Amino acid sequence: MDVRQLAILRELGDRGSVTAVAGALLITPSAVSQQLAALQRNVPVPLTRRRGRVLALTDAGEALAAAATDVATALARAEVAVDAFLTDPRAPVRVAAFSSAGTVFFPVLVRAAAAGGPPVECAEHDVAQSAFPALCAEHDVVLAHRLDHSPPWPRTVTVTPLLHEPLDVALPVGHRLADRSAVTATEVAGEPWVAVHEGFPLLAPLRAIGAAGGRPLTVAHRVNELSVVAALVAAGAGVALMPRHTAPAPPGVVLRPLQDLALARRVDALVRPERTLRSGVATVLAELSRAAAELAEPAIR
Repeated sequence: MDVRQLAILRELGDRGSVTAVAGALLITPSAVSQQLAALQRNVPVPLTRRRGRVLALTDAGEALAAAATDVATALARAEVAVDAFLTDPRAPVRVAAFSSAGTVFFPVLVRAAAAGGPPVECAEHDVAQSAFPALCAEHDVVLAHRLDHSPPWPRTVTVTPLLHEPLDVALPVGHRLADRSAVTATEVAGEPWVAVHEGFPLLAPLRAIGAAGGRPLTVAHRVNELSVVAALVAAGAGVALMPRHTAPAPPGVVLRPLQDLALARRVDALVRPERTLRSGVATVLAELSRAAAELAEPAIR
């Protein structure tokens, strides 16, 4: 049964005439009659009867009108519950992020929660680009990354841009190129590389370096976790491509930009549209944007 049709039946019982119902609901008497007729088609017993020039409710109509009151009450309770949930500043916000974004942004959100912000539940997910939107089904906010020229995020999610992050070459401090302010693809193409596994976003830029340097790269190690990548670079196991802002270089590692290739990725917060209505989610997005702005222009390390 249609909720609006039940509401009109209830109004007829309370107001006593089609004309009075139409005036109260700001619709035409014809529209009232059409809605009542549509409701009647779904009920096997008469709901109204003529009493002179007035349309009155039958006993069945009275019973259904009483049920309509219960329906309206339940809907009102549901609306109150939804409003309370949307505006509750203490409702937990579930945040997922890939590893390096989690390293940077999770502590920011935890500190904000301790200072009176919405509580957060953090989860790390290292997935391929195409898998990030699906995480929005289980998490309120998903921190995702994609390369500049990769397909955009689907329209099923709302996107809050956080960072446009350059990708730099990580070198051990004692490397022959470490004192340069920038390096070229040709200079680093012949080095052993620490690369991500197949299927992950940072692999495509490595192929671009190999193409620009005129030779395929030699991959010595396959590691996704950037802190492990940095440790391998520091130990002299090879060079690597690392994001400038979300993967702080540890002692023994320097980051140098590529002089002849503009390589970068976009770090975005993905949210299902209906969840942006929650005050806690809006607060978390604002906190993420503030933290990202502070990261945006650090010096090359």
